[in-house]
Amino acid sequence: GSSGLAPDQPKEDFVMPPCEERIDPDQLRILISTDNHLGYAESDPVRRDDSFVAFEEVLEQGIKKHADLVLLGGDLFHENKPSRDTIYRSISTLRKYCLGDSEVTFELRSNQEENFRGEPEFRHANFEDPNYNVGLPVFCIHGNHDDPTREGGTKSLSAIDLLAAANLVNYFGTSDGVEEILIKPVIFQKGTTNVALYGLGA
Repeated sequence: GSSGLAPDQPKEDFVMPPCEERIDPDQLRILISTDNHLGYAESDPVRRDDSFVAFEEVLEQGIKKHADLVLLGGDLFHENKPSRDTIYRSISTLRKYCLGDSEVTFELRSNQEENFRGEPEFRHANFEDPNYNVGLPVFCIHGNHDDPTREGGTKSLSAIDLLAAANLVNYFGTSDGVEEILIKPVIFQKGTTNVALYGLGA
Protein backbone atom coordinates (compact mmCIF):
# COMPACT_ATOMS: atom_id res chain seq x y z
CA GLY A 1 0.00 0.00 0.00
CA SER A 2 0.97 3.60 -0.40
CA SER A 3 0.05 6.59 1.71
CA GLY A 4 0.69 8.93 -1.22
CA LEU A 5 3.89 10.19 0.44
CA ALA A 6 7.41 9.60 -0.80
CA PRO A 7 9.61 8.11 1.96
CA ASP A 8 11.44 11.41 2.45
CA GLN A 9 8.50 13.74 1.75
CA PRO A 10 7.32 15.70 4.80
CA LYS A 11 3.59 15.52 5.53
CA GLU A 12 3.10 19.26 5.21
CA ASP A 13 4.01 18.99 1.49
CA PHE A 14 1.33 16.38 0.82
CA VAL A 15 -1.02 17.28 -2.02
CA MET A 16 -4.36 15.55 -2.61
CA PRO A 17 -4.36 13.25 -5.65
CA PRO A 18 -6.11 14.56 -8.76
CA CYS A 19 -9.76 13.53 -9.05
CA GLU A 20 -11.17 11.65 -12.01
CA GLU A 21 -14.06 13.34 -13.78
CA ARG A 22 -17.61 12.44 -12.91
CA ILE A 23 -19.22 10.95 -16.02
CA ASP A 24 -22.80 9.95 -15.20
CA PRO A 25 -24.65 12.41 -12.92
CA ASP A 26 -27.04 9.60 -11.85
CA GLN A 27 -24.32 7.12 -10.94
CA LEU A 28 -23.85 6.64 -7.19
CA ARG A 29 -20.24 5.62 -6.64
CA ILE A 30 -19.69 3.70 -3.39
CA LEU A 31 -16.24 2.64 -2.26
CA ILE A 32 -16.55 -0.37 0.06
CA SER A 33 -13.84 -1.26 2.54
CA THR A 34 -14.05 -3.75 5.38
CA ASP A 35 -11.93 -5.33 8.09
CA ASN A 36 -9.51 -2.42 8.28
CA HIS A 37 -8.46 -3.53 11.80
CA LEU A 38 -6.87 -0.19 12.67
CA GLY A 39 -4.32 -0.66 15.42
CA TYR A 40 -3.40 -4.21 14.44
CA ALA A 41 0.07 -5.17 15.72
CA GLU A 42 0.61 -1.66 17.05
CA SER A 43 3.36 -2.87 19.41
CA ASP A 44 5.29 -4.42 16.50
CA PRO A 45 7.91 -1.92 15.24
CA VAL A 46 7.70 -3.31 11.68
CA ARG A 47 3.96 -3.88 11.20
CA ARG A 48 2.47 -1.18 13.45
CA ASP A 49 1.71 1.20 10.57
CA ASP A 50 0.33 -1.35 8.08
CA SER A 51 -3.36 -0.95 8.91
CA PHE A 52 -3.13 2.85 8.77
CA VAL A 53 -1.19 2.88 5.49
CA ALA A 54 -3.88 0.65 3.95
CA PHE A 55 -6.73 2.75 5.39
CA GLU A 56 -5.16 5.95 4.10
CA GLU A 57 -4.86 4.37 0.66
CA VAL A 58 -8.58 3.50 0.74
CA LEU A 59 -9.57 7.09 1.48
CA GLU A 60 -7.08 8.44 -1.05
CA GLN A 61 -8.65 6.20 -3.71
CA GLY A 62 -12.09 7.42 -2.66
CA ILE A 63 -11.05 10.95 -3.54
CA LYS A 64 -9.13 10.00 -6.69
CA LYS A 65 -11.98 7.87 -8.07
CA HIS A 66 -14.59 10.48 -7.08
CA ALA A 67 -16.52 8.16 -4.78
CA ASP A 68 -19.74 9.67 -3.52
CA LEU A 69 -19.29 7.90 -0.20
CA VAL A 70 -17.20 5.32 1.59
CA LEU A 71 -18.91 2.34 3.22
CA LEU A 72 -16.98 0.62 6.02
CA GLY A 73 -18.36 -2.87 6.53
CA GLY A 74 -17.21 -3.69 10.06
CA ASP A 75 -14.07 -4.23 12.13
CA LEU A 76 -12.75 -0.75 11.53
CA PHE A 77 -10.75 -1.28 14.73
CA HIS A 78 -8.83 -4.38 15.73
CA GLU A 79 -9.48 -4.05 19.45
CA ASN A 80 -12.78 -3.35 21.17
CA LYS A 81 -11.01 -0.71 23.25
CA PRO A 82 -8.43 0.82 20.90
CA SER A 83 -5.42 2.61 22.34
CA ARG A 84 -5.29 6.40 22.43
CA ASP A 85 -2.70 6.28 19.66
CA THR A 86 -5.04 4.27 17.42
CA ILE A 87 -7.99 6.58 18.13
CA TYR A 88 -5.80 9.65 17.49
CA ARG A 89 -4.46 8.29 14.19
CA SER A 90 -7.94 7.26 13.07
CA ILE A 91 -9.39 10.70 13.77
CA SER A 92 -6.45 12.40 12.07
CA THR A 93 -6.76 10.26 8.94
CA LEU A 94 -10.52 10.76 8.62
CA ARG A 95 -10.13 14.49 9.17
CA LYS A 96 -7.41 14.70 6.51
CA TYR A 97 -9.37 12.94 3.77
CA CYS A 98 -13.05 13.39 4.60
CA LEU A 99 -13.33 17.05 5.54
CA GLY A 100 -13.19 19.55 2.71
CA ASP A 101 -15.05 21.61 0.17
CA SER A 102 -15.99 18.86 -2.31
CA GLU A 103 -19.68 18.83 -3.12
CA VAL A 104 -21.79 15.95 -1.79
CA THR A 105 -24.02 15.13 -4.76
CA PHE A 106 -26.55 12.76 -3.20
CA GLU A 107 -29.34 13.16 -0.67
CA LEU A 108 -30.65 10.98 2.13
CA ARG A 109 -34.37 10.20 1.86
CA SER A 110 -34.78 8.04 4.96
CA ASN A 111 -35.56 9.10 8.53
CA GLN A 112 -32.11 9.91 9.84
CA GLU A 113 -33.21 9.85 13.47
CA GLU A 114 -33.97 6.16 12.93
CA ASN A 115 -30.81 5.49 10.91
CA PHE A 116 -28.02 6.82 13.09
CA ARG A 117 -26.75 6.36 16.63
CA GLY A 118 -25.89 9.07 19.09
CA GLU A 119 -27.59 11.83 21.00
CA PRO A 120 -31.02 12.75 19.55
CA GLU A 121 -29.91 16.21 18.43
CA PHE A 122 -27.00 14.71 16.45
CA ARG A 123 -28.84 11.94 14.62
CA HIS A 124 -28.33 13.27 11.12
CA ALA A 125 -25.71 12.79 8.43
CA ASN A 126 -22.50 14.67 9.14
CA PHE A 127 -22.49 16.29 5.69
CA GLU A 128 -25.84 17.93 6.48
CA ASP A 129 -24.43 19.63 9.57
CA PRO A 130 -24.02 23.35 8.76
CA ASN A 131 -21.04 23.55 11.13
CA TYR A 132 -18.96 20.97 9.23
CA ASN A 133 -17.48 20.77 5.74
CA VAL A 134 -17.62 17.11 4.76
CA GLY A 135 -16.39 16.33 1.26
CA LEU A 136 -16.21 12.52 1.44
CA PRO A 137 -18.95 11.02 3.66
CA VAL A 138 -18.14 7.77 5.48
CA PHE A 139 -20.89 5.35 6.54
CA CYS A 140 -19.92 2.66 9.01
CA ILE A 141 -21.28 -0.40 10.78
CA HIS A 142 -19.47 -2.25 13.56
CA GLY A 143 -18.00 -5.73 13.43
CA ASN A 144 -17.34 -8.27 16.13
CA HIS A 145 -14.00 -6.60 16.97
CA ASP A 146 -15.51 -3.16 17.61
CA ASP A 147 -19.04 -3.93 18.78
CA PRO A 148 -20.67 -1.78 21.47
CA THR A 149 -20.08 -2.79 25.08
CA ARG A 150 -21.32 -1.33 28.35
CA GLU A 151 -18.62 0.01 30.63
CA GLY A 152 -20.03 1.49 33.80
CA GLY A 153 -22.45 3.81 32.04
CA THR A 154 -26.02 3.40 30.93
CA LYS A 155 -25.18 3.06 27.23
CA SER A 156 -23.40 0.45 25.20
CA LEU A 157 -20.70 2.24 23.25
CA SER A 158 -18.32 1.30 20.46
CA ALA A 159 -15.10 3.06 19.53
CA ILE A 160 -17.01 4.01 16.38
CA ASP A 161 -19.37 6.04 18.59
CA LEU A 162 -16.38 8.28 19.36
CA LEU A 163 -15.81 8.92 15.65
CA ALA A 164 -19.53 9.55 15.14
CA ALA A 165 -19.67 11.96 18.10
CA ALA A 166 -16.74 13.82 16.50
CA ASN A 167 -18.89 14.02 13.33
CA LEU A 168 -16.36 12.12 11.20
CA VAL A 169 -18.46 9.05 10.34
CA ASN A 170 -22.14 8.18 10.01
CA TYR A 171 -22.64 5.14 12.28
CA PHE A 172 -25.67 2.98 11.44
CA GLY A 173 -26.86 -0.62 11.53
CA THR A 174 -27.20 -1.02 15.29
CA SER A 175 -29.87 -2.73 17.34
CA ASP A 176 -30.69 -2.24 21.02
CA GLY A 177 -31.48 -5.92 21.53
CA VAL A 178 -31.16 -9.30 19.86
CA GLU A 179 -34.66 -10.61 20.65
CA GLU A 180 -36.34 -8.40 18.06
CA ILE A 181 -34.24 -6.81 15.34
CA LEU A 182 -35.81 -4.20 13.08
CA ILE A 183 -33.58 -2.89 10.30
CA LYS A 184 -34.47 0.43 8.71
CA PRO A 185 -32.49 1.23 5.57
CA VAL A 186 -30.48 4.32 4.81
CA ILE A 187 -31.98 5.54 1.51
CA PHE A 188 -29.77 7.43 -0.91
CA GLN A 189 -30.92 9.40 -3.93
CA LYS A 190 -28.68 10.76 -6.65
CA GLY A 191 -30.53 12.04 -9.66
CA THR A 192 -32.73 9.20 -10.87
CA THR A 193 -30.83 6.59 -8.82
CA ASN A 194 -32.24 5.35 -5.52
CA VAL A 195 -30.42 2.93 -3.23
CA ALA A 196 -31.65 1.39 0.03
CA LEU A 197 -28.74 0.32 2.21
CA TYR A 198 -29.51 -2.19 4.97
CA GLY A 199 -26.82 -2.47 7.62
CA LEU A 200 -26.57 -4.78 10.62
CA GLY A 201 -23.51 -4.70 12.83
CA ALA A 202 -22.14 -7.85 14.48
